[in-house]
Amino acid sequence: MSDSAKQELTLVTEKNGIRRIQLNNPKKHHALSLDLLKSLKSAIEKESDGKPPRVIVICSSGKVFSAGHDLRELTDATGHDYHKDIFDACTKVMQLIQDTEVPVIAEVNGLATAAGCQLVASCDVVIASESSRFATPGVNVGLFCSTPAVALARAVPRKLAMQMLLTGEAITAQEALKHGLVSKVVPHEELETETTRIAEKISSSSRSVMALGKACFYKQIQKSRDEAYSYASDAMLRNLNYDDCQEGINAFVDKRQPVWKD
Repeated sequence: MSDSAKQELTLVTEKNGIRRIQLNNPKKHHALSLDLLKSLKSAIEKESDGKPPRVIVICSSGKVFSAGHDLRELTDATGHDYHKDIFDACTKVMQLIQDTEVPVIAEVNGLATAAGCQLVASCDVVIASESSRFATPGVNVGLFCSTPAVALARAVPRKLAMQMLLTGEAITAQEALKHGLVSKVVPHEELETETTRIAEKISSSSRSVMALGKACFYKQIQKSRDEAYSYASDAMLRNLNYDDCQEGINAFVDKRQPVWKD
């Protein structure tokens, strides 16, 4: 086990259905080492005592959200098989974030680079502080950010993605907001409060309905327009059969607050 694995690489707290996962390797700028990726995956999949979480928030501390892969793990000394394990683990985490039923929010303060930027782009909602920046600078060290590009190209326009990938230059939080990489930009002192507000708003809805809606969103967006409408229409018909859907509709008609069964 590496030295970094001897500490808790993610700190998990849970309150009112909101699970906060804090990346916890500030000395290495929360680099996504193999150990940290495994810890993050476990934190997302973690079984709760009692009810499962309704929202997950991924955050970190300090001036760097995540510096991406730990380049010390990507030298010839560690070997091809180890490198493959790292990229496989990273891919599984990014896929898990979008495949899990629970909405995942990135709370970003500071710099998010390479796989750290990939992590941001993979989340469902991103709240960033005004000082945050985003970059895919692998080209500067001879390792093109090919896997970060998968998430990045699905979050921002193609021309901007290519500019970031080819130059390695960072974009500001406001530029990231303008082009769709982040959902909202707030002052640093309001970051956690605003993230919590949005998480609480999401968690007030039916968990089963959110799960259906999230899955439908990611599946339909990959289809042609007509196929997407067909798939989404079927999803709405399935949704109408949910107890929580009928409860919500009846509550609206009765002018009362719904009581979710999930």
